Amino acid sequence: MKIGLLGYGKMGKTIENIALNRQHDIALKVDKDTESYNLDGIDVAIDFSTPDAAVDNILKCFSHNVPVISGTTGWLQHYDEVIALCKEREGSFLYASNFSLGVNIFFELNKTLSKLMANLPEYTISMEEIHHTQKLDAPSGTAISLAEDIIKNSKYGTWTLDAAKPKELYIDAKRIADVPGTHEVTYKSSVDTISIKHTAHNREGFALGAVIAAEWIAGKKGVFTMKDVLNIG
Repeated sequence: MKIGLLGYGKMGKTIENIALNRQHDIALKVDKDTESYNLDGIDVAIDFSTPDAAVDNILKCFSHNVPVISGTTGWLQHYDEVIALCKEREGSFLYASNFSLGVNIFFELNKTLSKLMANLPEYTISMEEIHHTQKLDAPSGTAISLAEDIIKNSKYGTWTLDAAKPKELYIDAKRIADVPGTHEVTYKSSVDTISIKHTAHNREGFALGAVIAAEWIAGKKGVFTMKDVLNIG
């Protein structure tokens, strides 16, 4: 499979190594200094670029009938527009806030726990996420996905990065050098605390998941998620 890497930072380079080890070709590398690029001959594109470049990258893939996997966060205010255009152009698109196979299992654990705790208002819920200092957005896309699933099954109406108010789910977003990604959800009452936590040890888990998603989407049309890839949920 000929893969185009739209974004060639640390994640792009890690994806490249894993893709090559899985016998794929890297036919295109686009970094922050690339002014234009050609998608001819690309079987699938993997976008780990920047929030201001992601939408243009994705739409260009649609225009060239190239399936695109996106792991860039911070652009989701345009998500509905992108999905509509994907369907209109009969494209192939898979977005995930986190491609780690373990994190996608964690998403399902989070949903299940939120449903179990839904009728226990004595518990307050909070979240902590920690990432490396080069991460541009806060909270992480993964934290937002976790929060949205909690909100569906709780007294909270929204999430906040500020001091928590009664119906706001507090996310403590920290940026610390060389931390690939840690997410913890905590339920606390006056008598006990329940928490679930996922800790990434390196970027390889995210990169492997993205390459597996790229392999999976080949020959498919539509809008997909990692739940489709893993056949869960």
